Amino acid sequence: MASFKFVISDGKKSYQVEKDQKDAPIFGKKIGEKFEGQFLGMDGYELQITGGSDKDGFPMRNDIEGNLRRRFLVTKGIGYSGTKKEKKRKYKLKGVKRRKTLRGNTIADDISQINCKVIKAGSKPLEELFPSAKKEEAKAEA
Repeated sequence: MASFKFVISDGKKSYQVEKDQKDAPIFGKKIGEKFEGQFLGMDGYELQITGGSDKDGFPMRNDIEGNLRRRFLVTKGIGYSGTKKEKKRKYKLKGVKRRKTLRGNTIADDISQINCKVIKAGSKPLEELFPSAKKEEAKAEA
């Protein structure tokens, strides 16, 4: 069975947790909804879904209802930056629309990554709950 990658942010740092889909009771939830972090081992924490991406890397977007994947004509926002890089400079393109494939705002079994932010903190800090992030950071410095 596939798994979800939860990317949890507290505003300063992000932590990643991987959980099987059958263990995660978040099917049918939408971007902006809140849930308890108890099944992730985060007792007392309340998290809010801020986005995510599906198994092929297409981003979820809040203004698209359902769990469908469609091609939309976008000018700005999630999934399209509207910039052009030329000779190490970035230029903002005005009036340019682009057709992009985007995913709806509902979590289904096709979603592989779920981005969350901490709404209510628990008794233990996130550094204690996820000590593997510190180990990886120490390896990168060495």
